[in-house]
Amino acid sequence: MGTLYAIGEVLIDFIPRQAGQALKDVVAFERAAGGAPANVAAAAAKLGGNASMITKLGKDAFGDFLLEQLSEAGVSTDLVKRTDEANTGLAFVSLRDNGERDFSFYRNPSSDLLLAEDEIDPDVFQAGDLLHFGSVDLVESPMKRAHVKAIDAVKNRGGLVSFDPNVRLPLWNDHDAYRRTIRSFIPRAHLLKISEDELSFITGIQDVDQALASLFTGDVQAVVYTKGSRGADLILPQERYGSAGFKVKAQDTTGAGDAFIGGFLHQLLERQATPHNLSSILTEEHAALLRFANACGAITATGKGAIPALPSLEQVDELIAKENESHV
Repeated sequence: MGTLYAIGEVLIDFIPRQAGQALKDVVAFERAAGGAPANVAAAAAKLGGNASMITKLGKDAFGDFLLEQLSEAGVSTDLVKRTDEANTGLAFVSLRDNGERDFSFYRNPSSDLLLAEDEIDPDVFQAGDLLHFGSVDLVESPMKRAHVKAIDAVKNRGGLVSFDPNVRLPLWNDHDAYRRTIRSFIPRAHLLKISEDELSFITGIQDVDQALASLFTGDVQAVVYTKGSRGADLILPQERYGSAGFKVKAQDTTGAGDAFIGGFLHQLLERQATPHNLSSILTEEHAALLRFANACGAITATGKGAIPALPSLEQVDELIAKENESHV
């Protein structure tokens, strides 16, 4: 089984102790490890897979905490660098009563953005590995160039590349530049995960079917289109497969989408997916892949924080079995 490498931000999410309040009115927070790529790596690791994080943390207490959290989740930290030139990134989150959230980020810059391309070792990647990345760390920075080097290295080894834009508008002053950056990286990925509230922003197209079709550019072979509690669709150039979500009481949706794609990618690695067999695996296994990923996302939404709420394989299997029994 190959390794899931995730490149990008690892940060502290400060989660409010009470939901339903604007961020300015929250008086108490709990800290939790977060950052979308880190969540994806941790999701795969907690399911029993091999996962490794590529990033840079500050030489501060928050960096120490995040290293501990990644290790406890089973994520390898061998490729995590440290720096005293910037602090570890922070994000303050406010939760609405339905578990949806708003973010306020503190990073100008944060340590992750200082990871340089010469700190990427192409020789660590092997055939059968997978690289996952998001858009938060694609601002003009050393980290953006590190992404390009890592993507090229994995593809040269015959590995898969997965991209979840995970749009965070407050982090970009120029939203047009943000859109252009995301669109410039889409053709580099084999698999693209995109949510329904991101689709029109990224593509500039209002019609859903036309917008999804426009994403098949460059190396893109498949798009996973997530719809929150309503499940997700898997779109191939000539096929579209739907799936239903699991009914759970959401407490905090932070990390639910990352858990979804982490579970999906874990299943692909278990099936030894490569750019050459990806389409056939997705066609033959779409129902099982989507059901597993939906279960991962649903379970995560019932907890608080991202990494602390990610499920084990046993929890996922139990939820799927329970759902199957209810339909007998």
